[in-house]
Order: sequence, then structure tokens, then C-alpha cells
Amino acid sequence: MGYREERLARNETLFREVNERIEDVSRGHDVDDNLEFLCECGRRECLEALGLSRAAYEAVRAHGDRFLVALGHEEPDVERVVEVYARYQIVEKTGKAGDIAEAADPRS
Repeated sequence: MGYREERLARNETLFREVNERIEDVSRGHDVDDNLEFLCECGRRECLEALGLSRAAYEAVRAHGDRFLVALGHEEPDVERVVEVYARYQIVEKTGKAGDIAEAADPRS
């Protein structure tokens, strides 16, 4: 795996951890829908907020190799789009990137 792929994996893992904290904090409040999560793409400059329900977020987190990204933010050389919605999509890491994502999954 090259430098670019490693950088993408680090960025995506960081934003997944941030989103885990957002989800944790929201549990203590009476909030289930329209939570604002951050795009988990590998773009350094991206801070796009994505609104979705806790249930939709949990569906992404059920797989350690999947990430929540804004439309058009996928990286086809290291991931494939598995679901598309109005404002976001879910990507699944492939190959070595998938192995790294699974290993870094905070829910494993």
C-alpha cells in the first residue's frame, strides 16, 4: 500500500472516530433523527456535514470496512460504493485498505 492509500486510511479512520463521538454524545439526549455526522472521505479539506438518523448511521457501523461519505467523494481505487442516498453514500474499502479499516474499527 502506497503513501496515498495510507493517508486516505488515516483521514477516514479519524473522521470515523469523530462520528463515533457524535453518536455517543447524542445518545445522552433525546435525539434520534437528523444527526449531523462528518463525511468520512479521505480528502483533507473536507468537513461536509451529512444529516442522517442514528439507525442509518448504525447500519454503516455494522461493517468495519464501510464509511459514510458525501456524494462524489468516493475513491474508486481503494473502495466501492455499496449504497447511495440523497445526500450521502456508503463505501466499502477493498483489498488491503479493507483490512486496515477492519483492524482500525473502534467497535471490533
